[in-house]
Amino acid sequence: MTTRSLLAVLAGLAGLAGLVPAQARAQAPGESSRAAPAAFAARSRVPGIAYGIIVDGRLVHVGTAGYRDLATNAPVDTATVFRIASMSKSFAAAAILQLRDEGRLSLDDPAERYVPELAGLRDGTDDAPRITIRHLLSHSAGFPEDNPWGDQQLAATQDELSAMIRGGIPFSTAPGTSYEYSNFGYAILGRIVANVSGMPYERYLTAHILRPLGMRSTTLEPASVPADRLAHGYRLVDGQWVEEPQLPDGAFGPMGGMLTSVSDLSRWVGLMLDAWPPRDGDAAGPVRRASLREMQQVARFSGATVVRDTAAGTVTLNAGGYGYGLGIRQTCQFRTLVSHSGGLPGFGSLMRWLPEHGVGIVAMGNLTYTGWGGVTDQALQVLARTGGLQPRVPQPAPVLLVRREQVSRLVNRWDDALADSLAAMNLYRDEPKPRRQAALERLVTQAGGECRMDDAFRADNALRGGWRMRCRDSDLAIYITLAPTEPARVQFLEVTPLARDEEIGTAAVCR
Repeated sequence: MTTRSLLAVLAGLAGLAGLVPAQARAQAPGESSRAAPAAFAARSRVPGIAYGIIVDGRLVHVGTAGYRDLATNAPVDTATVFRIASMSKSFAAAAILQLRDEGRLSLDDPAERYVPELAGLRDGTDDAPRITIRHLLSHSAGFPEDNPWGDQQLAATQDELSAMIRGGIPFSTAPGTSYEYSNFGYAILGRIVANVSGMPYERYLTAHILRPLGMRSTTLEPASVPADRLAHGYRLVDGQWVEEPQLPDGAFGPMGGMLTSVSDLSRWVGLMLDAWPPRDGDAAGPVRRASLREMQQVARFSGATVVRDTAAGTVTLNAGGYGYGLGIRQTCQFRTLVSHSGGLPGFGSLMRWLPEHGVGIVAMGNLTYTGWGGVTDQALQVLARTGGLQPRVPQPAPVLLVRREQVSRLVNRWDDALADSLAAMNLYRDEPKPRRQAALERLVTQAGGECRMDDAFRADNALRGGWRMRCRDSDLAIYITLAPTEPARVQFLEVTPLARDEEIGTAAVCR
């Protein structure tokens, strides 16, 4: 993203719902702004909050407000460490994929291979498959949703986890058939990481993921956080804040025990954003880019909703599911939103990003289930309206650029030899060559002729894209898709009139 685009983003976010300060400038990670975030904290009755905005892997703005400890009125600052609850799951998933990439397990292995206590578990029905690691990662093992119960299990010992498994786990659905959020499943994934690696989960995570990323404020054990940096957790009882005890790290830590700061969490989101787009070159992080992208794609669909506002004449779409440790959804405005919230007694947090745009938001509060969803959705919507939010452009294959130049020449002046050289075998069967030639010549004449290819090119992927041709009186939009052959020739060609102020490919997802 360019500096100008970044400033447009921050300007558009300025003052939004009291979340971002009025001055539209990128603050260094060590800086914070307190006045505007205080309005959000007060309105939501949150003792203390911290948030950050990440653009192209950099933490470009930090905001804090309120108190990390009400007993001493100690303020939240950029070094304050909050518990992030279920956002911990993405770290457990990354550890599993890291071990998979090293050839030490397969996602389709039965989980009981690494956790023998599961061998005696009856999988719901006689015809059900054995639970796999992939089932656990995508919340499709068939275990029941367990958020209220799971919140209180962080301190369970490894022996207690083993006893729970041996005692039996009831099934709400058959394994591999539907989405059902399971904290228990992620505790089992933590056990798999420990048994495969030969070291406790916390030690493996620290050595192989957190330290390589420079996440030195991040831990699973509250007692290891310096007292002057720890955010205390609170709940509201009859309008009064009551402190919640900090449960120590235990066997359920992989599902929700992590504590971190804005700076560290932004490094994690930056790593996820850096996985896009796919490209050549070495990966900078401890987890392969391909595996990070795998985490950010739907593995188990969880449903869709469509709501029409008849008064406003708008449609709202929300569809998606769960990847590995992350939720993925599509809306009318964004093709891909990746996120995960975190809620425990005393805390509420959220990380949300747009992988196709390189922009993310992290937010943490020390009130039970601090509600970040609405305000971060609003922030991204405002960000889009600034015009500074530009999608990352996929890298076109060299052959696509060649075909673009050839098609542009053909549009300007038809030539049979050129047409035959670039056309896939279906192109003139789908529409005869004389009809295509006549249609192109008619469109060029209507546009005034003298057409030239615009420099801008919108590549949808390596073999598909569109561009503008500027003619004397008006413009033309050209769109091509190449065939799965070598050499890759044009299997789809569309040429349509385009107004001077109209952009290529701006059709909305919802109408």
